[in-house]
Amino acid sequence: MIKKEAANVARLRRHDRVRKTVSGTQECPRLNVFRSNSHIFAQVINDENGTTLVSSSSVELKLKNGGNVEGAKLVGADIAKKALKAGIKKVVFDRGGYQYHGRVSALADGARENGLEF
Repeated sequence: MIKKEAANVARLRRHDRVRKTVSGTQECPRLNVFRSNSHIFAQVINDENGTTLVSSSSVELKLKNGGNVEGAKLVGADIAKKALKAGIKKVVFDRGGYQYHGRVSALADGARENGLEF
C-alpha cells in the first residue's frame, strides 16, 4: 500500500468535511478544483448523476507553466466559457480542501470575471 503524505491526508480530510454540505445538482452543479505542483484542474460536476459536465486544465490548455496564478486564472476563464456554452450560469464552488488563496482564488476569480456565479 502506498503511503500518503501527511499534508495530503489532512487535505482529503478537509475535503470530505466540506463535501458533506457542498453538493452539485442539475440546476447548480459543483465546480471542483484540484491542483498539483505543476498543473491545475477544474471540473463542473452534477453529483445527482455522478457526471462531469465540463472540464478544463492547464494541461488541456497547453500552458507552459500551469502551476502559477496566471495559469490558474486562464483555466478559470476557460471553464467559465465552457460552462456558459453548456448553459450553466450558477455553480457552487468546491475548493477541494485547499486554502482559498493563491491559485485556487485566482481560478475562482477568473471564472467569476467570465460570467459564472457562485
